[in-house]
Amino acid sequence: MEDQNQTKNLILAMALSMGVILIWSIMFPPETPPDDPNETGSEAVSVADETAPEVALVPPSADPADTSNTATDTAPEALSETPRIEIDTPGLMGSIALTGGRLDDLLLRNYTQELDPDSDNVRLLSPVGASGAYYALYGWTPGGALDYDQVPGANTEWQVEGGDVLTVETPVTLIWENEGGLVFRRTISIDEDYMFSVTQSVENTGTDTARLAPYGIVARHGLPDDLQNFFILHEGVVQNSDGTLNEVDYDGMTDMEFVQREGAQAEITEVTESGWIGFTDKYWMTTLVPGSGQPFTAVSRYVEGADIYQTEARMPAVNVAPGETVETTTRLFAGAKEWETIRNYEREEGVERFLDSIDWGWFFFLTKPIFWLLHNLNVLIGNMGVAIVALTLLIKAILFPLAYRSYVSMAKMKELQPEMEKLKERAGDDKEALQKGMMELYKKNKVNPASGCLPILLQIPIFFSLYKVIFVTLELRHAPFFGWLNDLSAPDTSSIYNFFGLMPWDAPDPGTIFALIFIGVLPILLGISMWLQQKLNPAPSDPTQQMIFAWMPWVFMFMLGSFASGLLVYWITNNTVTFAQQYIIMRSQGYKPDVFGNILSSFRKKKTEE
Repeated sequence: MEDQNQTKNLILAMALSMGVILIWSIMFPPETPPDDPNETGSEAVSVADETAPEVALVPPSADPADTSNTATDTAPEALSETPRIEIDTPGLMGSIALTGGRLDDLLLRNYTQELDPDSDNVRLLSPVGASGAYYALYGWTPGGALDYDQVPGANTEWQVEGGDVLTVETPVTLIWENEGGLVFRRTISIDEDYMFSVTQSVENTGTDTARLAPYGIVARHGLPDDLQNFFILHEGVVQNSDGTLNEVDYDGMTDMEFVQREGAQAEITEVTESGWIGFTDKYWMTTLVPGSGQPFTAVSRYVEGADIYQTEARMPAVNVAPGETVETTTRLFAGAKEWETIRNYEREEGVERFLDSIDWGWFFFLTKPIFWLLHNLNVLIGNMGVAIVALTLLIKAILFPLAYRSYVSMAKMKELQPEMEKLKERAGDDKEALQKGMMELYKKNKVNPASGCLPILLQIPIFFSLYKVIFVTLELRHAPFFGWLNDLSAPDTSSIYNFFGLMPWDAPDPGTIFALIFIGVLPILLGISMWLQQKLNPAPSDPTQQMIFAWMPWVFMFMLGSFASGLLVYWITNNTVTFAQQYIIMRSQGYKPDVFGNILSSFRKKKTEE
């Protein structure tokens, strides 16, 4: 009877695992879209604003030379086409283009593309003209008597009024003046991490009142080169509007039904109190963050002809009387999604729900505390792999009371097996009498046959939550353990193919069929740990059950061989602790597991069958 319950538990675990994966894939709905200020031949779209109905809130098209979405130029070549101001901070390096005043050249100083420290730094933003252009652009849209050539736009040639290099201590100020007496200034500053502050001002030295509206744009030409396109990860638009989180993947931006509003094909959200909008990648993000309490219009669009994805933050229009100066400040987060950094922006600088820009998934109520605990263990220990082991021990300690009841119940079920056999003989073919007798027997001996399922049910969401944490959080990227395990977010790089590095040839490339076959050390240890767990009990007598037990560890070994090594470290530790717990509890209940005897017995059965 005990063997039957264990088999049911295994089958239940498999079914629930597949169910969770299926439901998870279905429950990631697509969402919203973005127009480019540089689109060739596009018309300026007039979108009505209740506070400024005459203001066109989408900038006009720019020079066609700036719109080459099929450009093959590299970023360094494109950078030389316009004068620039250098960016030099502890976390970022790059430059600002004076043409348009664009933030379009940004690299992450502390992150490299590969594990090799000499590898190229991660490039976040790229200029127009380079393949995969990705940039932030600011400007003003005209209203009233003003025309587009009277406000700064995508191709405006700005002059430097102050600052030679943008650093944490030294902001830079750009200036441009139109022929009508409007003087535009743009002051850009940055903190020690990844938050820019862009202050746009307009001084009216003319004789007529000017009406205009500021905006900020993040535009991306084509899909990112490193797009994961994996169902458990969100990549695309991420937006918070008055406390409501909205996520739209790139497919959703192209497939969605656009909201039609006076000719504009875009999703438009009016934000009254606080919010932000931008693009998120797996580990990086570029997000427009208007000031707290600043109402604005959040827009996401896709320009089909130019293959450009775009998000916008449009501020209300303002009237600037002669002799007056009006200014507005919008922040721009452009950098790595470091948990502590983003949390500080949320807690200390009032960026509401900014931590939700990290994709915690549907099990956020588990992924958030699991990551918090893992992060703090890593800070305390100084090794992420050891932190995963410590996390596993803590989880097992928390679940131990349930596990103890489960194992005790299984031990009692084993003691009841002789009585169960007698009950079956008495009941014969009367299934109703058998079920009634079994329930009375369970009640009399205070045994709950379903108690063995509860620990498994709890382990499934914990496992998937940890998988999510390891897959999406930056802190696991390139995090080393010991020896050859130098990136816990990547699969085990060892391989049977080269005898785990002993032979002078490389292991198969990750993602290939050979990498799935010639697995590494961790998947093999996982299979062995699952196999040993089975040997705590004799093999079941039923041939079907025997087959399930015999194949299960090795199927999982190959299935999970390509999973992140950090996840396998968790599972191996979990299996090892579970084995020890079950062995000790079974001994305490008077049953002495014969692990070696069960192993030998299984081999004898195989030889007999042969």
